[in-house]
Amino acid sequence: MKMKYFGYLPIAVGLLFLASYVPTAFQALTNQGGEIEVAASADMSKEQVLMRLVRQNLEARHYAENTIDDNFSKKVFKEYTDIINFRKLFLTEGDFNALKAFETKIDDEMMGETYQLFDLSLQIRDKRRKEAQSYYKEILAQPFDFAKDETFETDVKKIGLAKNEAEIKERWRQYLKYDVLRRVAGALEAQEKSKDSKTTPKTFEQIEAEARKGTARVMDDFFLRMEKEEMSSKRATYINAITACYDPHTNYFAPRERQEFVEEFSGRYEGIGARLQKKEDGTIKVSEVIPGGPAFRNGVLKAEDIILKVAQADGEPVEITNMLIEDAVKLIKGKKATEVRLTVRRLDGTTAVVPIVRDVVVIEETYAKSVIVTDKDKKKIGYINLPGFYADFSETGGRNCGEDVKEEIRKLKAEGAEGIVLDLRNNGGGSLDEVVKMTGLFIEDGPVVQVKGRKGSPQIRDDEDDKIEYDGALVVMVNSFSASASEILAGAIQDYKRGVIIGSKSTYGKGTVQAQVDLDRFLPASFDNIKPLGAITLTIQKFYRINGTTNQLTGVIPDIILPDLYNAIEVGEKEQDYPLAADKIDPLKYKVWTKNESKIAKAKEKSAERIAKDEVFKLINENAQRIRKQNDNSEISLNLEKFRSWQKQLNDEGTKFKAISDYQSGIEVMPLKADFAKNNADSLTKSRIDFWHKSIKKDIQLSEAIAVIKEMM
Repeated sequence: MKMKYFGYLPIAVGLLFLASYVPTAFQALTNQGGEIEVAASADMSKEQVLMRLVRQNLEARHYAENTIDDNFSKKVFKEYTDIINFRKLFLTEGDFNALKAFETKIDDEMMGETYQLFDLSLQIRDKRRKEAQSYYKEILAQPFDFAKDETFETDVKKIGLAKNEAEIKERWRQYLKYDVLRRVAGALEAQEKSKDSKTTPKTFEQIEAEARKGTARVMDDFFLRMEKEEMSSKRATYINAITACYDPHTNYFAPRERQEFVEEFSGRYEGIGARLQKKEDGTIKVSEVIPGGPAFRNGVLKAEDIILKVAQADGEPVEITNMLIEDAVKLIKGKKATEVRLTVRRLDGTTAVVPIVRDVVVIEETYAKSVIVTDKDKKKIGYINLPGFYADFSETGGRNCGEDVKEEIRKLKAEGAEGIVLDLRNNGGGSLDEVVKMTGLFIEDGPVVQVKGRKGSPQIRDDEDDKIEYDGALVVMVNSFSASASEILAGAIQDYKRGVIIGSKSTYGKGTVQAQVDLDRFLPASFDNIKPLGAITLTIQKFYRINGTTNQLTGVIPDIILPDLYNAIEVGEKEQDYPLAADKIDPLKYKVWTKNESKIAKAKEKSAERIAKDEVFKLINENAQRIRKQNDNSEISLNLEKFRSWQKQLNDEGTKFKAISDYQSGIEVMPLKADFAKNNADSLTKSRIDFWHKSIKKDIQLSEAIAVIKEMM
């Protein structure tokens, strides 16, 4: 299931700095030593200066030394035309051929700071937008024939270019019919389930007419947004087609997007607590549900859900497909205690309306926390949850995760923990310095990671302190969304054989380091009239494990692989376009914990036996295969009877897997005495802690991690 992302904006604040999905390190680049000098004249336009700064930063600072030539130009051309031709509903073959005259000239335009391709694309796009506006109004004015046997292809990769305007119009008809069909099917199901005998049921004709009106309202809003889109946002789309060809984590932020990004670091704001990414088909997906936030506590919104529509408590749903991601964020964010309703499509193809009451998203909820967990053997196991590798980047007295985890370890030891489980699932990374410090808590001393820029030898990041904060049994939990700094720690623990890595078939596979550059910093005061220009995030380094291998693309392969929802589909860095390659460098010398080798082997053997016998793990595996099958089925019937039958089949199949969500592990949770006052400070904090404890008791993977650590003990 390959995906391509063209934008990113967090809905909930995290201490993850980068514009792309999984950052590793926060670093600030300045114009040191005059490395980049803008030899610009006063009569240069803002657009020309912007292109020069972007190009020079890419050439001088990016890890990949790309040659900006005709081959590079072809890549950018494909990226850009894919973006502007949403679902292949706008450009005809003739339009594409007109644009293709620039396929090998984008490199020349970058050097000359011109925008001829961009300007032509706006003219064509504007013409097709006006035509499409007349199409949808005409099409939605008449009822659809849902008895007719025809299908709608949802996978844009399987659709070719439209030959002419007539084919464009036909594609709009199918697209609109599909949207109306979903509305009709939903309304019929709701009416059939309704137990209100006092309400007169609506006729099919009434339901169909209301569905068309609903789709028309969404289309009205969609085209109004297109019409009013700011030029800076359109230009950012073009520039990001250029940066995307360097690697998935190099992005340009227009001034407004840059401001949105900065505001996220205020520490708290009112929203739902999730992060979004935009896919190449124009849809917006949930990349992460922030631990402790409203969506997390709600428990219904999941990573990989596609958000189709957003509705306020008293309003009509707004279609957000192909919406600018920052505009979608504004719809989802809102005042505390207000409700937002998200219409989402699940991995298995089913749709659901998810109501979430907005709340203050507090950065406190992303900090390390721990409890003692026990099972039937009553052995005390310390459980530390770490959502991200946060750090006080501003050096203003804030918290750092290395010190926090050290403190959690000390508290757990004081209360008799015989082993420790460190949970890095869904941990997208953060500070490179902090992951080095944290690894040092579990080893005597030695190298932790190697970091290499585009030139020169690798820098070795060592744990220089020979003290060990914890030398007992250790299990590190990961999954497909454990990335960057998480992969550094897991890889180091695995290389030292210090503990057992347990989780998904692999971690995310991001082995690169980014930094963000404020473009205004390169300009003298004489250019103040064209500021602000925004910022660019650049991949500047790669990191390598101490054994010389890289986590890039492959990720960390756990010692023990657990069944999970994503085992049958492909996610991670390797699914992105233009990721940096995986390679190797020389290994380092380090001292392996030989006393753990036989224990790890025994733990793997025993775990495999338990997993093979466990009925819930069997269901999880079966459900993962079902989801893969549904993802492969991209052709949807537009026949109402067949569509409803297909939806019923999906829902019926889903009931079989209810045992997964109903699972109770038998784990007992013992809050730490040292945290008693903090956990009971107020009712809101207490409710969040209670929710976390309940989720621990339902966590079958944690239950297996506890069994594994007892083998290690």
